[in-house]
Amino acid sequence: MNIQYLSFPQINPIAITIYGINIYWYSLMYLISFLFIVNILKLKSHNNLYWNYKENEILLYLSFIGLLLGGRLGYTLFYNLQYFLIHPISLFQVREGGMSFHGGLIGAILVIFIYSIYYKKNFLQLTDFIVPLVPLGLGMGRIGNFINGELWGRVAINIPWAIIFPNSTQSDLIYIQNNQNYIYLFIKYGNLPRHPSQIYEFFLEGLILFIILNIKFVKRKILGYNTSMFLLFYGIFRIFVEFFREPDVQLGLFFNYITMGQILSLPMVFIGFLMILYHTTQKNLINSS
Repeated sequence: MNIQYLSFPQINPIAITIYGINIYWYSLMYLISFLFIVNILKLKSHNNLYWNYKENEILLYLSFIGLLLGGRLGYTLFYNLQYFLIHPISLFQVREGGMSFHGGLIGAILVIFIYSIYYKKNFLQLTDFIVPLVPLGLGMGRIGNFINGELWGRVAINIPWAIIFPNSTQSDLIYIQNNQNYIYLFIKYGNLPRHPSQIYEFFLEGLILFIILNIKFVKRKILGYNTSMFLLFYGIFRIFVEFFREPDVQLGLFFNYITMGQILSLPMVFIGFLMILYHTTQKNLINSS
């Protein structure tokens, strides 16, 4: 059976060049989503007397900084620790890439927590207010990953929508036993058809998660409900997509099945589920008393 695979569209990863400075589509996607979120936040603040737009604008910028710092530090600790221990300067080599969503999430949470103490606001009210906007940035970021031809999926030879990405050379680690000593060899193949996992993530973590977090119904009034739904469904979606996404070459698979992304997403699912259970139970107890 012959399958005609899709070719990767030849898109220049550099969107524009200004005075010799290259601005990549990946960065531009995040900039567009950030400006979009700022305007939506402004509209939401004007329609809600509890929220002061100036204070929330400060929170948004601080959260963005926490996201960047946490994302870089998280990538270094979660995905590239051995290299960092040998080359500590790599932490600051951001132009070489390497960001972790889970690290960025931790950084943003810490910033919001400190902000809630300083401005004497409820932490969960702040996170409930912000998380419905997060999928916009996630979705645009995945489009940027696709345009850059990075973070591609695993090899898929039986699906017609598989894409042959440039520079997606397959590397297999072969173990050869010789007198009880193991020799490790990297066997490289040419470009192979792969799952477009960036597009999967765009639909799940971006579009569908945005719809879930912005549906209006009575449970939205439960404190922490938006936050718990975000943790639960992002974790579920990320764990699912990781089965189609190529593992990081420096880590590979744990126990031959599990990726680092899945390991880091499991606590999100667990915490999100417990939060929903707790807050729903508390609401029911109040209504029945």
